[in-house]
Amino acid sequence: MSERTILHVDLNNFYASVAQLYNPELKGKAFVVSGNPETRHGVVLAKNDIAKKAGIVTGETLADAKRKVKNLYAMPTDFSKYAYKSAQVKSICAEYTPLIESFGLDECWLDVTGSVNLFGNGEKIAEEIRQRVKIETGLTVSIGVSFNKVFAKLGSDLKKPDAVTVINKENFRTKIWNLPVNSLLFVGKSLERKLQTLGIVTIGDLAKTDETTLKAVTGKSGAKLYQYANGEDDEEVDPSADAKAPESISNGITAPKDIDNYFDAKSLIYSLSDIVAYRLRKHAMIANGISIGICDNKLVTFSRQEKLLMPTIDARVIAETAFGMLKRNFEFLTDRKIRGITIGTYLLKSQNEYFQDCFFVENKKKTNKIDDKIGSLREKYGFGIVKRAIQINPGFSCSPKETGIDNSDKK
Repeated sequence: MSERTILHVDLNNFYASVAQLYNPELKGKAFVVSGNPETRHGVVLAKNDIAKKAGIVTGETLADAKRKVKNLYAMPTDFSKYAYKSAQVKSICAEYTPLIESFGLDECWLDVTGSVNLFGNGEKIAEEIRQRVKIETGLTVSIGVSFNKVFAKLGSDLKKPDAVTVINKENFRTKIWNLPVNSLLFVGKSLERKLQTLGIVTIGDLAKTDETTLKAVTGKSGAKLYQYANGEDDEEVDPSADAKAPESISNGITAPKDIDNYFDAKSLIYSLSDIVAYRLRKHAMIANGISIGICDNKLVTFSRQEKLLMPTIDARVIAETAFGMLKRNFEFLTDRKIRGITIGTYLLKSQNEYFQDCFFVENKKKTNKIDDKIGSLREKYGFGIVKRAIQINPGFSCSPKETGIDNSDKK
């Protein structure tokens, strides 16, 4: 197989950069992007360089961050803006190759092997994309150029912000083998600890370790890690990855205040089920199973799931099944309340697949038509335009924006 040319494009400090782009008055000031502290989502999701230098870290509470920086600005999340800027950047990338694989909103791989005769070598293409992104979107990117996906990703991490790094077959040993092993894609803390038991501290150590020994300690991932470290990754850039059907669809939320009764719990379950059903329709999927996850006010969690006799896209079926599981498995006590709920669907199939229907199919078709109309209204005017009576319950309804509607489809 001829040598490939792979790029990894990484938008620098994406969420904070987008916030500043839309709020230029933040330039030169310490700020974070965070959830809403009034709904108990006051956690730092991103920070600019000034806030970072002041010791603020992602994941800490907004209250703790403000103790570190007296005049800290907190910006709310805005997924529509993130999605728009992400699409802008990927549109630029698409002018150089159709082979693009997203890795979240702020990262993507490009296979430009077939484009070098048109646009020049990988480094030239990367430089052109870097400059265009800066001029056309106001954002900056770091781009790694290599002969495989893993090293391209590593290259984009090596030099930030606004830079291009080339890792080729001639320089990868000198360029990356001295880096900590956790610099390698998919080496998290748990795996890093296992590797350290073998004396593996750097990527070079990993590359020189016997593959059989690695597999004995790390399991099936050992062979992959060995290939990654030695530059033998042959995984292709997969543009279809974004279009793959999800295996499950779920949505969860932390309630604005602890729930101490079944009525409020049911209200929230219906809100979440509406969103899940909306997304099932969006993906043209139908669910054969329902799940519910509960976190109580002592942060004790449990989950239950139930297979359905008939597959469904009906929010009522999802909600009533989930509520039934809640009542059978959760008892409110004086000191036991619900802090958060997650509603999920699994065993998904395409709505176009054949399945055994029920005797009441005509009634179900009418219900589905009504739900489709409601979905169209919500697409046009916003999710809150139509609500069930039980959802008119201040403090316990939720919207797609509040729950991160596009973030929990599992593939």
